[in-house]
Amino acid sequence: MNSKRTSKWMLALLAVGYLLAGADVAMAQGDGDHGDAGGEHATFLTTDGARKLGGAIGAGLVVMGGAAGIARIGGSAVESMARQPEVAGNISTAMIITAAMIEGATLFAVVVGLLAVL
Repeated sequence: MNSKRTSKWMLALLAVGYLLAGADVAMAQGDGDHGDAGGEHATFLTTDGARKLGGAIGAGLVVMGGAAGIARIGGSAVESMARQPEVAGNISTAMIITAAMIEGATLFAVVVGLLAVL
């Protein structure tokens, strides 16, 4: 059930991003007689703005995904430690190593997303 809700949110975010990327503020302008400099019209989201918005949204999504992955690892580890307390040391070691790998990949992806903003 939770994955269905997440899928709906992701689809909604993609739809909003698609609409923002193609939005045009000056669609109703005529032939450029309304103070249009050089016949150009203003768009809601320029290429540079789309790049910055995409980088920021991508960095945010990466952080949410990394947090969800680490939370799932932690929850599963605690549950398995409760079922088999004698192997709690091995489970916690594996959990920390896996969480560190997820955190490293998340940090890398956030840096890449934020580099797109600059």
